[in-house]
Order: sequence, then C-alpha cells, then structure tokens
Amino acid sequence: MKDIVIYHNPKCSNSRGALALLEAKGLKPKIVEYVKTPLTVAQLKDLAAQLARTAGAKWPGLRDGMMRTKEPAYAELKLDKASDAALLKAIAEHPALMNRPIVVTAKGARLCRPPELVQEIL
Repeated sequence: MKDIVIYHNPKCSNSRGALALLEAKGLKPKIVEYVKTPLTVAQLKDLAAQLARTAGAKWPGLRDGMMRTKEPAYAELKLDKASDAALLKAIAEHPALMNRPIVVTAKGARLCRPPELVQEIL
C-alpha cells in the first residue's frame, strides 16, 4: 500500500484510536504532529482538496470538514463568517484549529471521527 499519513495530535483520544487501528493492521503511517509542526497554507489547501475529493458530494465544506469550531481561537478570531482562505490562514497560524485525526492513503483522505472511519480508506 502507498504511504499512509496521519495528521495526529497525541492528546486526542480519536487520534490515538485511529493510529492504534492502523498499527493493529501492521501499517506504519507517517505521523505528522501538526501542532508541533504546523502545515503551511498551501499544504492545508491541498489537504482540504483531498478531503473534498474523497467525500465528493458529502463534503460539508472547509469549516465543517476540517475546522475545530469549538476551539477558543475560533471565536476569538471571529471565524464564523470567514472565507475559506481566511480559515486556512487561521489554521496555519493556530494549528489547534485543525480537526483530527486526518488520515491520507492511496484511496483518499478522511477525517476519522470516530477512529473506525479509517477503515473506509484502507
């Protein structure tokens, strides 16, 4: 199988769960701790496009598909009516705003909440 990447936050139980499911299948994903190593706006735009392609008509959009709208920074930055470009910039500057875990495989990208959703792209 092509390389698997997990955008991971070890403090998140869903993220730990998705990683454990991958490892239980004998897979060794590349782990990107995006809070420690924030993604650039260009990387985030590409990741959002991958999520949208995989979800197709079910893609809820960047705000609902990739943002943690309950993070304090979301309200502090007044992102409720922000454009997608502004949302991507906000995630790049405040990586805790990115929802997780996001897993990317040869079959596509998926927000794995709950962790079992990772099965859909293996």
